[in-house]
Amino acid sequence: MTAALPFHIVLVEPEIPANTGNISRTCAATGAWLHLVKPLGFRIDDRELKRAGLDYWPAVKLEVHEHFGEVREKLSGARFFYTSTKGLVPYTEFRYRPGDVFVFGKETKGLPEELLRENMDCVIRIPMGTAVRSLNLSNAVAIVLYEALRQTGFPGLVLRGKGVDGTDADEDGADTGMGDNGPAGAAGRSLSGTAGTDVF
Repeated sequence: MTAALPFHIVLVEPEIPANTGNISRTCAATGAWLHLVKPLGFRIDDRELKRAGLDYWPAVKLEVHEHFGEVREKLSGARFFYTSTKGLVPYTEFRYRPGDVFVFGKETKGLPEELLRENMDCVIRIPMGTAVRSLNLSNAVAIVLYEALRQTGFPGLVLRGKGVDGTDADEDGADTGMGDNGPAGAAGRSLSGTAGTDVF
């Protein structure tokens, strides 16, 4: 069986090391690539960054880029989705596929408006109330990435734990709920073009 293509998380000019550290751990847990676009608000060897990622850094597939155009060139065959509070469509209304790229902006400003305007059909939004301006960046990444993984059947991930008695659920014939095409009900918009990038 051919391994599924990994998802890609792109952080454009991230500012807070703890957020990037938490995101790196999420990427290590899911097999997603993490791309950081300069300028960064911290050093890669920042103590707070390393602490947030705990001892999972060796498992992180990390690339640092001088500018966003470098990411677009490297992943030219992939679809890009831009996450922003300015998005018109909830992130759950798209149908994702392995290899998709999710772009997030800096914590204080999000993605540049020009970039959003150019890719508005690929800008996704996480629904929220009006009490806050936006979600924490690391939380937003986890929400979007795990929806993409859910739709594609969590490729390469362990679906069932051992339970409190140490018995593997699958050994007892438990249904994982995952078919050949991923979880049932993973309906949504099918996007054939290249998705956009956005700041969160």
